[in-house]
Amino acid sequence: MLKKSLLQRAALLALLSSSALAHAAEALSIDVYRDPNCGCCKEWIKHMSENGFTVHDHVEPNMSAVKERLGVAPRLASCHTGVINGKFVEGHVPAEQVKTLLGRSDLRGLAVPGMPMGSPGMEMGDHKEKYEVIGLTQAGKDEVVAQYPGH
Repeated sequence: MLKKSLLQRAALLALLSSSALAHAAEALSIDVYRDPNCGCCKEWIKHMSENGFTVHDHVEPNMSAVKERLGVAPRLASCHTGVINGKFVEGHVPAEQVKTLLGRSDLRGLAVPGMPMGSPGMEMGDHKEKYEVIGLTQAGKDEVVAQYPGH
């Protein structure tokens, strides 16, 4: 009886683990919309791929329309826009922050406004500008979710 119970628990644990892994793999798929002439966008895509994301690259001639459709406020704008699980990822947001977005139902998306040197895809040797990752709440307010120091 004890052996059967242990086997049932092990089988249930294996099933739950495989289901969680399948969901995690699904959750790490991101669509990225970018201008065809932007080199830093390709570098950010490489950063995301190196950090476990499957990236679906979409070259767009009109990025303003993409940003408007996704609800990216002009104050948060950068060069490329990603979409993961219905939420936007604007600009050079580090992969670690994109992963945290998945658990934040209170946010519509994340952004690194502009193109700060030293952010993923904008590396220039050792030069790093200070920048913030901004979350846009469901209520439309900006919230600093991470800060990266410059040097």
